[in-house]
Amino acid sequence: MPKVPQNRELDRLRSTDPEWYSLEPGEPLWRVYFRSGAHPSRWNQFRTFGPTDARFDHQLEDRTDGHRAVMYLAQSPVTCLAEAFQKTRTIHRADRKPALVGFAVTSSLKLLDLTGAFPARIGASMGLMTGARSVARNWARALYAAHPEGQGFRYPSSMHANAVAIVLYDRADQARVLPRSPGFHKALDDPSMITVLKNAAREIGYLLR
Repeated sequence: MPKVPQNRELDRLRSTDPEWYSLEPGEPLWRVYFRSGAHPSRWNQFRTFGPTDARFDHQLEDRTDGHRAVMYLAQSPVTCLAEAFQKTRTIHRADRKPALVGFAVTSSLKLLDLTGAFPARIGASMGLMTGARSVARNWARALYAAHPEGQGFRYPSSMHANAVAIVLYDRADQARVLPRSPGFHKALDDPSMITVLKNAAREIGYLLR
């Protein structure tokens, strides 16, 4: 299990050459968002409240920085569904009115790449993706502070065979790289989605309701 970084280790993070991934326009991105419930959202809305129990929330525990925001994405619909419904391992088509949206950014984004050796080189490990989420959130805060040019992370999904997942931070939101409208946008309870959802649930071993 990677240890929680302390303030004195920020120098090590800054001095270790980062591994960057350039997310380019045209690369498909997928997101499940919820239009109802305690925190209804829009398809292009970053989440400003937190930290929640999500793995790479970088919001401060004392909530002293209200400008921090996150958006979790994936590079395939199945990975996106696996991540969004991992708590219950059940894809709920109607509860909280979930929708699947697909789009591409309009300009390139600079993401720290956690899919290779970089976690080990900074004293962590791939346990960042599978271990305690509180530890991963501390690393997220430290990496956010150490690399002010970074706009998010690219990381392997622990819920879908290490397929690519992405978290974008407020710096990406400030760059205004989201399109005016998505290329794909459907509610999960849309009848045309049933085959897609059945196939996804079968692939990842989730229930579908």
